[in-house]
Amino acid sequence: MGKFDGVLLLSDFDNTLVYTEDALLSGGRLPPLNSANREAIHYFMAEGGIFSVATGRALPSFAPIAPTLPMNGPTILFNGAALYDFAREEYLETAFLPEDIREKLLPVEEAFPGLVCEIYHDGNTIHTLHPSELTRNHLRLTGSSAVEVRSIGEVPPPISKVLFEETGQRGDALEQFVRSRSWAGEFEIVRSGKFFLEITAKGATKGGMAKKLAELLHIRPEDICCVGDQANDLSMLRLAGHAFAPANAIEAVRRAPGVELLPDCREDALAALIGRLDGLYA
Repeated sequence: MGKFDGVLLLSDFDNTLVYTEDALLSGGRLPPLNSANREAIHYFMAEGGIFSVATGRALPSFAPIAPTLPMNGPTILFNGAALYDFAREEYLETAFLPEDIREKLLPVEEAFPGLVCEIYHDGNTIHTLHPSELTRNHLRLTGSSAVEVRSIGEVPPPISKVLFEETGQRGDALEQFVRSRSWAGEFEIVRSGKFFLEITAKGATKGGMAKKLAELLHIRPEDICCVGDQANDLSMLRLAGHAFAPANAIEAVRRAPGVELLPDCREDALAALIGRLDGLYA
């Protein structure tokens, strides 16, 4: 029996577990998990805890990363659209977009000529529309290849999520336009990082999938621990019995009720979190 038996710890990946923003902007390589965080996670798991990642990344972009991380639980992918067991190489749960999402997004394409986005399929294929330098850096950072299309309508179903990559005033206008559509309430529309706007199926959030994972593992609500830095992490932070955010998190996350602040992601935030759990579960 370990002190963390029955405790689930879910961490966002980008800029929470590993700081990746500099690499995204520069087109550099993905940084490794640092030794302090790695040792702390190994200690957490050795004491009976279940550690895994809840990420917006797709299966093909996270598959090369998963073997490099100490994890002993299924992974939440596509921002909550899927729960994947890398040990068994299979989906445990999925909540993909309905087929008519392609038809619904055609007016968005028409309103924003040259619209930049990535469209994630349920398998190992990522499609891109009008890829930009940001798109290429993002794909390089995730180690993914992509198939370029002329329209979202060319992407075969099922689609797990759509990731828009428009910045500045055009990005703000795009978000306002998407949220103003009559169908907006049928989907989850959320910011993930400074540059990305995501659409997933209704209920396909990190929090929704974290709840399913906890039920699958028979984890009590008070023993769910989550940490994240962006708006797409808020749903799982609200679910958590213990919620945390690194100092580099956006203000809405840092000020969310019940969220405990950690050091910056670049200053061993996960190690600090596990240190605090060590005291809570003494």
